[in-house]
Amino acid sequence: MASDGGALTAERPVAAARGQAPARPRALAPRSGRLARSVGLDVPFFADKNRAFWILQSAGWSGYFILRSLSGIANEVPAMFVVHTLLLTATGYSLTLLMASLFRRLITMRAVYTVILSLAAVFVASAAFSVIETWSHATFVSPGARPVGVKWFGAILLNFALLAAWAALYYGINYYLLLEEEIDQREKLESQASSAQLAMLRYQLNPHFLFNTLNSISTLVLLKQTERANAMLARLSSFLRYTLANEPTAKVTLAQEVETLKLYLEIEKMRFEDRLRPRFRIDAATIGARLPSLLLQPLIENAIKYAVTPSETGADIWISATREGDRVRMEVADNGTGGGDGLVATQSTGVGLANTKDRLAQAYGQAHSFTTRTNEHGGFSVTVEIPLESGDGRSSRQDFG
Repeated sequence: MASDGGALTAERPVAAARGQAPARPRALAPRSGRLARSVGLDVPFFADKNRAFWILQSAGWSGYFILRSLSGIANEVPAMFVVHTLLLTATGYSLTLLMASLFRRLITMRAVYTVILSLAAVFVASAAFSVIETWSHATFVSPGARPVGVKWFGAILLNFALLAAWAALYYGINYYLLLEEEIDQREKLESQASSAQLAMLRYQLNPHFLFNTLNSISTLVLLKQTERANAMLARLSSFLRYTLANEPTAKVTLAQEVETLKLYLEIEKMRFEDRLRPRFRIDAATIGARLPSLLLQPLIENAIKYAVTPSETGADIWISATREGDRVRMEVADNGTGGGDGLVATQSTGVGLANTKDRLAQAYGQAHSFTTRTNEHGGFSVTVEIPLESGDGRSSRQDFG
């Protein structure tokens, strides 16, 4: 007495080519355990909608036969009442199969047409059911009896209520499954859109840096400083290999992020020499924390642009990370005097701090913080706090219940 396999496709969306299992509707998720396996609940009940329909259809009408037979026995009706009930059960079973075949087509129509035509179908089926019930009662239970007036009308009402309940259950289950399919599809599309946006933000990181580095290499070649040019080119190659080899939406450990930032700073240091003075202060408790790759690079690039470049003596840049409970606090600070423009996205690249904010929002939603301030060195500090995730990508906080 529920959805049949033809109403909705039984196929779930195919999993992505990365070997991930296909997503299942949350409310239809399989159970685990020995008891679940013994009764067939270790797989989603509606994974095979044809099977689910026949099980519910047979169980529902079997329950109808049992309850009506017990009612007759309790009222001390003749034994032939069981035959009468069996005939009515077969009639109801057959009529609802015909209704299911019709409803498969009606469910795809506009709602107003679906309602009107479904009610008409239920009324016709109820009339047919009542005719068969009247004949069967006059044949097997009370030979010669003919219901008239209110009795005939009452039989139609009871059968209409029964078949209307069946139709409501049919449509309810099918619309529920359709809603689950739509939710899963929407979540899949939202995930793809989020991944695409993260990839876009990730690929925006390096154009200005790449231009400056290639320009520096060209200058070194013109000055015939081939060793320095080769060294810078090798570091640039390693840095670009890292940025291209890693998934743009993947997370890396803080230790990997620091090594990449050191490589980036070595390239920049060949341009600025002693004017660029990076200093790392990384708490050992945070080296395994995971974060989006190259999350801190735009912050350092911003500090170089506004603290190191304008100053003849350069500037110090501090990159620190500490653990605070179940969160990681990272800070990029400088002692430059580049002014308040450092608090906005860089004009030359179109990214900078705004890019970092967007990536954090995509990766963590409301579970992060991003703040800027004038620090005690007279420069600017950018502080990022994110949830502490272990090496397998799970948050260190455990939820129970």
